[in-house]
Parts: sequence; structure tokens; C-alpha cells
Amino acid sequence: MIKGFSKLTKEEKRQWICQQYLSDPSQAEVFTSYDLRDENLQKLHDDFIENTIGNYILPFAVAPNFLIDGHYYTVPMVLEESSVVAAVSKAAKFWSEQGGFLCQVRSMEKVGHIHLFFEGDKHELFQFFSTIEPLLYEQTQGITENMRKRGGGISSIILKDMTDSLEHYYQVFVTFLTGDAMGANFINSCLEKMSQTIEQEAITHLSHGALEVLMSILSNYTPQCLVRAEVSAPVSRMSFNDIEGKVFATDFTRAIAVANADVYRAVTHNKGVMNGIDAVVIATGNDFRAVEAAVHAYAAKEGRYKSLTQAYIKEDIFHFSIEIPLAIGTVGGLTKLHPMVKTALQILENPSAETLMKVIACVGLAQNFAAVSSLVTYGIQKGHMKMHLANILNQLGATPAQKQEIIAYFKDKTVSHSEVVQAFNKVAGVVPHE
Repeated sequence: MIKGFSKLTKEEKRQWICQQYLSDPSQAEVFTSYDLRDENLQKLHDDFIENTIGNYILPFAVAPNFLIDGHYYTVPMVLEESSVVAAVSKAAKFWSEQGGFLCQVRSMEKVGHIHLFFEGDKHELFQFFSTIEPLLYEQTQGITENMRKRGGGISSIILKDMTDSLEHYYQVFVTFLTGDAMGANFINSCLEKMSQTIEQEAITHLSHGALEVLMSILSNYTPQCLVRAEVSAPVSRMSFNDIEGKVFATDFTRAIAVANADVYRAVTHNKGVMNGIDAVVIATGNDFRAVEAAVHAYAAKEGRYKSLTQAYIKEDIFHFSIEIPLAIGTVGGLTKLHPMVKTALQILENPSAETLMKVIACVGLAQNFAAVSSLVTYGIQKGHMKMHLANILNQLGATPAQKQEIIAYFKDKTVSHSEVVQAFNKVAGVVPHE
């Protein structure tokens, strides 16, 4: 155990980590090797979180050719998994030739709760709430003023009886519109101010039973903040990976049906969707943990975890769609601080939150299309391992010339780790151990 770790300097923290956990002193160089040359920029990164000892670098890529509602986007993505960007780009190009993606933001409402416990007469509690509801709006006007000027603010305040789920439990269910901001701090500030008002007014207005505000917090489950993206094309134009259109479209819809029928498949299926979604969420400085939690909860909204995407064929037209909750922002948070986030938003032409919701949903749909297309044609490993080939060669320490020769060798072959090692040993003249 160490006391006062947070008070150590960055260098002192690094030294302690090296002494405690890194047997080779030269391993300490991994921290300095990723330090930014610009000291002010490095200080900015250091201040994002606590106990910073270094930078963790992920690739920043782009996927072009996303035709969304008639407009082309080049989409920034941050992730480390091989083949995702290539797969998304291929799907985007395919669908741009079929007319592109169509999107609709159904709502942008976000939710917060004040969690109450009350042991008295519930009718008295609801009468009390009816009396103080206007006061809750009034008391938060100082917080909501700027948001209201931008067309946002508090949409509704409702008291819910939750005693069937938990004894004496009630919930103040509050909905918000936060414009282009994700709005977490705004929502939580409003809720805490409301909580203070409720507690103060309860002292004089409630005669029987104690009222206790347990906690006030936004919810990351945002089923009212929905975006839908879809694509469609005649079955005759759905030839993919050398598979005839009708066969491909039929097999594709069956694969989606499997993901709806089996939770084991649904989890992997939806993980693939999130490969695309998370990469854009991270690139634009949004909270991918919150997005993940909301999306997976939405996948189980019918009481069983199912596919996030849907596909069907009607009158020889193939339809493919996704509908997901997305609470994201394009102002506030890292958008004003992190230079790469600023750049990502510029690449997206400085979108509104509504536009970014559409872009993210389309990337998730494109990634799923690419993954399922591979599965029902030549299999997932062929494309994935082709992209992974460079990683294996880097691990083996191949030279640029050796990489070029081995990549050419595997151009028409299935890649596996063992076969790459054998090919490398042959090219490098390495004699394997018996």
C-alpha cells in the first residue's frame, strides 16, 4: 500500500511504478517514448484524469464514402481492431452505389431521476408533488437559462409510484432537451437543485411519514433519444463477394434472424455493431461506456437480448436497418479541449448532435453489414486475418522487404498465424528448432 500517491509528481509516480512492477529499468522508456513534444499539450492531456503517468495511443483513421441523406461524409474512427475500418469503408462504398443511407432522429430527450423513499400516505405525496411542481421549474431557472435560449431545458417532471418494485420507493422522472451538448453536468445540476427544493418543502407540507431523497442522477439509458438508419436495394443488385444477389440477400436475412433467435449469436453480432459505433464515439470525444450501456439495454427491451439490426426482403427489395439510443454531444466536454476531437468534428463538417447521431448509426449499420456479409460468404477470418497479417509480421520483426514478399505470398491464400510464421522463417532464413 502507498499513501499520498496522488500528491507525487508525474516523474515520481513513474519511478514508483517502475520500482514496484517493471523488472527491467529500460521499460520506463515506454512512458517517455509516448510523451508529446509540446509541453503545454502534454499538460492538457495530463489534466484530463488523475494519476497520469503516460499517454496511451490508438490509431486515428477515416472511412470515406458514407452517403447519408444525400450528403457524403468521411468518418473519423479511433480503434485498434484489425479490419474494422476496411470493412466499414467497403460497406459504405457498396451502399453509396445503391443510393446511400437514410436516417431519422426520432427524439433527443434525455432522462434523469430523483430517487425518493416515503413511508406515508401516497395520495398525500402525490398531492404534495402537484403543489411543488411549478416550484421545481422556477428554482432551476438559473441553471436552465442558457440551455433554454438554445431551445433546450426541462421537458417534463413526473412523480412515479415504484412501490410495486421496491417498498416505499418513488421516483421523480425528469426529461430534458440538451441541444448539441450531451448534457450530463447540466442534468445532474438540475436534479440536485430539485432535490434540495423537495426536501425543504417536504418539511412544511408533508404531515405524515418521512420523505428521504436517496440520490439524484441522470440515466444513461436513453430510449427516448433514438436514431434510425436504413438502406435498401433490389435483390438483383445485392451480389456480394461473388455470391448471386438473391442467394446473398436470403442468407443475410437468415443470419439476422439467427441473431434474433439466439442470445449467444446476438451478443457477438451486436459487439460487431459496436466496433463501428464506439470508434466514432471515441473519435468525437463522447462517452462510449454510456453509449454501450444504453445500446445493450435497448437490445433487451423486449425482455430478451436480441439483434440491434433488422433485415427482410419484400417484393424483391432487400431492407436493412438499425435503431439505437444515442446520447451524444458536439459541444462541451472534450470537444473544446482535445485537439484530435476538434479535428474529428471538423472532418465531419462540425455536425450538430442530431447529425452526429445519424453518422454513428450508419457506421454501426455498415459494420454489421460487412461482418454478416463475410460470415455468409467466405467467412470472417479471411478478411480479418488479411488485415491482421501486418500485425503478425511486426511481432516477428520483419523488414519492409520481407513484409512485401510475405504479403504478396498470401494474396490468394488464407492467413493463419502458424503459416505466417513458417513463411517468415523461410524468407528470413530462420531454421526452426526441432
